[in-house]
Amino acid sequence: MASYIQAPPTAHPGAPSPVQATGRTINWGVVSTGKIVAHVIADLQSLGDANVIAVSSRSEERARIFAEEHDIDWAFGSYQAMFDEPEIEAVYIATPHGQHFEIAMAALKAGKHVVCEKSLTINAHEARALVAEARERDLFLMEAVWSRFTPVFARALEILETGELGEVSWVQADLGFKAEYDPEWRLFNPADGGGALLDMSIYPLTWAIGAMGFPTSVQASADLNEDGVDIQNAITLGYTGVRHAQLMTTLTATPPREARVACSNGWLSTNAPLHNPTKLFIRPAKGLSRTEVFEPVGNNYTYQFREATRCIQQGLNESPTMPWDHSVNTMAIFDGIRHQLGIRYPNDMARTS
Repeated sequence: MASYIQAPPTAHPGAPSPVQATGRTINWGVVSTGKIVAHVIADLQSLGDANVIAVSSRSEERARIFAEEHDIDWAFGSYQAMFDEPEIEAVYIATPHGQHFEIAMAALKAGKHVVCEKSLTINAHEARALVAEARERDLFLMEAVWSRFTPVFARALEILETGELGEVSWVQADLGFKAEYDPEWRLFNPADGGGALLDMSIYPLTWAIGAMGFPTSVQASADLNEDGVDIQNAITLGYTGVRHAQLMTTLTATPPREARVACSNGWLSTNAPLHNPTKLFIRPAKGLSRTEVFEPVGNNYTYQFREATRCIQQGLNESPTMPWDHSVNTMAIFDGIRHQLGIRYPNDMARTS
């Protein structure tokens, strides 16, 4: 039996501070005044070359209150009115999933660069249409899978790529929480793309894709509620060779919320939550085990906005870290899972893939 000798935790400096400017200032607008948006845009506002000048909501009063609370100049009662403002160059979209396609397409048609919350769309057909529009108009488009940009995730991939732990064999990852049922809440509303799959499964899936790439097979099971959305799901990914991933997301329980990557010569894991961890545990089969500690920058959304701002400044249409094909392929995986589970949303009826 292998014995592990624990080294003292090591603070990992990571990359230079993401708040430092990398070029000219970009003027941003924000679509939505939801509760989480305040935490997200605080990180966008922290960038030295990002200027949040506008916010839109279906209620102009809510937009005005939000703008006053967050030192934003302009408040709009519709997203289209904000998109018509020529001084805004880029927009961050944080509405429920079911609205992403319509709003992101309108932003692109108005000539705006777009960062859109995950999931990018409801299905792969919508994702392909957004990518085509961004390509045709020579605009930046990125799905805001913020955990892909964090130092812990980057460091984990770096360790796996060195071969220190050998060949990756499997990934286990889980995420979720006990949610109180509310049919009007986006998590349970089919029109919003409700359910654990589109809201949370991207995070465990990100660890599997990062460690092993996209799978060759996908099997899924789930529990659906009376509204037809999944309240818990289990996903098994198959790969060539002896490699698998087991992913679980839930709205019914309180799981560990950790990611684990097992390799031929050891393993690594995160602390909770796996989508924004602060510690990485590295356990080689032989030799010294260690823990690397990462201090967050703001709420850690900073890194994705630094990447988006840098790409726009450099005239890039897509992020090398979160490229278009990853978003489209991810939506195709979710389409296949929903087909297995019998989950359909109103958007599917309007735009079939």
